[in-house]
Amino acid sequence: MKTPLLIAAACLLALLSTVGAALPYPILPPLFAADVSNNLNHFLGLPPKLLFGIALSINPLGLLIGTALLGPMSDRYGRRPVLLASATGAALGHAITAWSLVIQNYPLFILARFVTGLLEGNASVARAMLADRLEGDLRVQALAWLNGAVYSGWLVGPLIAGMTLGFGITVPFWIATVALLLTAGMVAIALPKEKTSHLTTSWWQVARSKHAFNLLKVPELKQLFIIQLAYTSGVTAFYDFFPLWLVEVAGYHSKGIAWMTAGLCAVMALASLFAGRPSNVMPLRRVQFHAFCAAAAVAAVGLGNTWIGLIAIIAFGFPNAIYNALLPSWCSERFGHHGQGAVMGLISTTFYLANIMIALLGSILTLIDTRIILVFGALLSIWAARRIGHWRAELEAKDNAIAAENAF
Repeated sequence: MKTPLLIAAACLLALLSTVGAALPYPILPPLFAADVSNNLNHFLGLPPKLLFGIALSINPLGLLIGTALLGPMSDRYGRRPVLLASATGAALGHAITAWSLVIQNYPLFILARFVTGLLEGNASVARAMLADRLEGDLRVQALAWLNGAVYSGWLVGPLIAGMTLGFGITVPFWIATVALLLTAGMVAIALPKEKTSHLTTSWWQVARSKHAFNLLKVPELKQLFIIQLAYTSGVTAFYDFFPLWLVEVAGYHSKGIAWMTAGLCAVMALASLFAGRPSNVMPLRRVQFHAFCAAAAVAAVGLGNTWIGLIAIIAFGFPNAIYNALLPSWCSERFGHHGQGAVMGLISTTFYLANIMIALLGSILTLIDTRIILVFGALLSIWAARRIGHWRAELEAKDNAIAAENAF
């Protein structure tokens, strides 16, 4: 097994899973905010912003279901076959998405985005693959890189779209198609074939009984879910609607959105490089601090003037990248005995659930003012940061009690 190639393949898969979700961000706001009617922004005579919200939420819905299922299914059938099948299928989904834009078919666009999201819910499988095959500091560092790749995808996607739109509206999706096929080839080379499982359970039994949400029966993981849902609601409010804020408040177009995204992406990537380094500060204490900082940046976009908002968009990348490198690594160590695929699936699934909720709620609130959903998201993330502090104290008390009991 070639470890560097394995890590590179896992990070690329994680990156592309969210690049695909974020590709339309610079494409859709101008289309759905345009004064000129087309078959996309006036489907069935519905308000364009409502159609925009549905278009934003449908891919994360697929990601939500796919992440909940693919992680546990890879525990059953193996990482390699699940990754290869999902990457190849997602590539086909992007090709169909491109065609739906050419013919301006809104239902086909929605269907293609859903199926693509379903198959791109494989970031949890990539996480589990690294957790299986790496150990110690290398595993922590690799998971930090992978998590940086996951969240950078929400930034790289709009960047690719904005920079290539001049060549045609479908070009970003064809780039994603080719990239996924190449990455599938890397997985095939880097990850050795696994032994055939002798278990007799069907894929439907696995999907029904082993999905990531079963972990909510564990009290500690239920707390993790609640906290992560609140925090990521603020994150997705930022990701989903800062491009629309740039159009409405700052007067930006697709290329302007892409350049802002490039700056944010650079900060995220830089922060991710240092996120996995050892620290004397307890992980959850660091997680709480960076959650507060990220929430403050989102609030600044919603409450500040244009220049404050632009600075906050870029600054948001640093604390969010650190948060999303630290939390999964800590969860891998504490909850890995529940199954790495299922645990990582729960973390990813929570993010996608937040994305769906915020996209639908935001499609309504933006009819009043786009800044409202940003402020609402910031408040949820602030609550999550406060709750992390209480949860940390509860876990420390529990661990101390267990240690004292074992001492006798």
